[in-house]
Amino acid sequence: MFNTFLRTNRYAAAALFFLRFYLGYQWFTHGLEKLNAPEPFNAAGFLAGAVGKATGDHPAVQGWWADFLTAFAIPNADVFSFLVLWGEILAGLGLMLGCFTTVAALGALAMNFAFLLSGTTSTNPQMAIMGFFVLVAGANAGRYGADRWVLPYLKAAVGSLFGRKPKNDGRGETPTRGAFVG
Repeated sequence: MFNTFLRTNRYAAAALFFLRFYLGYQWFTHGLEKLNAPEPFNAAGFLAGAVGKATGDHPAVQGWWADFLTAFAIPNADVFSFLVLWGEILAGLGLMLGCFTTVAALGALAMNFAFLLSGTTSTNPQMAIMGFFVLVAGANAGRYGADRWVLPYLKAAVGSLFGRKPKNDGRGETPTRGAFVG
């Protein structure tokens, strides 16, 4: 029942607007800080620090995650630096604008969990919980955002590639003319 409320109710969509905008602002500003820093962002130090937290009686980082970081992430620190910086900026923009909202929320959640697995708590648990609400709400989270027009347009465009005609929503509008479908 709560899931249906999150996914369909316009009042829930309004509340989700503020929630996703807050999350998006947080991600976007953190990404901009990295982009505008005097030194280029490099995740190598963070990754090495996470591996260091995998020792002792009560390690903050699990051994399997430290093994992944050592074998894959640290040797490719430049790639991970790029992914973190632009992932934060793009997830933030997507959430603030309500464009590809579920994809942006999924990317943000992936980063939250990567940071948590690396032993960094900070605001990641709260952001992950809020991100789950946005993700579960699906298209309704972007109802008051660009998804209102982008998703129906893409649905119609992809459907036309396969020879399908857009469905009428009962108000005489097809998805290509701005009706919200979801």
